[in-house]
Formats: sequence, C-alpha cells, structure tokens
Amino acid sequence: MAASAPKESDILEEAKRSLDAVYVPSDDEPYMNAKQQAYFKELLLQWKRSIQDAAGATLQSLQDGPIREPDPNDRASSESDWGLELRTRDRQRKLIGKIDAALRRIEEGEYGYCDKTGEPIGLRRLIARPVATMTVEAQEAHERREKISRDD
Repeated sequence: MAASAPKESDILEEAKRSLDAVYVPSDDEPYMNAKQQAYFKELLLQWKRSIQDAAGATLQSLQDGPIREPDPNDRASSESDWGLELRTRDRQRKLIGKIDAALRRIEEGEYGYCDKTGEPIGLRRLIARPVATMTVEAQEAHERREKISRDD
C-alpha cells in the first residue's frame, strides 16, 4: 500500500523552514526587490522538488506490484487508499503547473502583483500561498462571481 502522501501545506512549511534560517522577506524593504524574488524563486523550486520526490515514491510503490489482500474487505480498503493517494498526486501535478507559472512570472518581473488589479498581492499572502495570482480582495470578488454564475 502507498505511504500516506504528505500534505501540500506540510511540504511548503518544510521548504519555508529551510529558507527562513537564511532570510525572511520583510515589509520594511522595497516590495519584490531582488532578495524577495530570489527567496520566492527558491521557495517555489524547493516546493516543486519535494512534490516531485513524493510523486516518484508513489510511482515506485505502484510499480512494486498489485495489491494482494486475500480478504475482500482489506482489498477494498487498500484500493480505496490507493485511489485517495492517486487523487492527491493528481492535485499535486496541477499544483506543479501553478508553481511553474509562478516561476515564469518571477522571470518576467510580474510575480507578486495581482492579475486583475495590478496591485501588490502582499508578502504575507505570498508566504502563505506562493502561487497566488490575485490579492485577497480580488480573489474574494472572483469567488463571489463564480458562485453567482454557478447558482444561475
């Protein structure tokens, strides 16, 4: 059976801890200066590597052989666990696409600014969710519009 997949937040927290020993972005410095961009780039790269390593472990477990549970209930439980593991990995695969997009925005000098308003997203939000593309306000407005269109 697959090892339990680490949560995205746990993987991100581990990457932050390793970087925070060296540098922590501060509101006292110019927004998205070279040090902040380097911090977020390294954070995103570490996050991506950790996700890819975990995915590789899942793939290796899948290749090691099929589930061989003699009891039908145990087999069903194992298959359910595998299904959950694979759904988690699919979510993480999609997250890697968002990480790659964030890395491209850093290279293009657009990282840290809202896609909708052009305003700074803010360090606290980016530290919490480095792949954020909108300010909290713009994200909330987007979600409200999305909910209204779903309700129609």
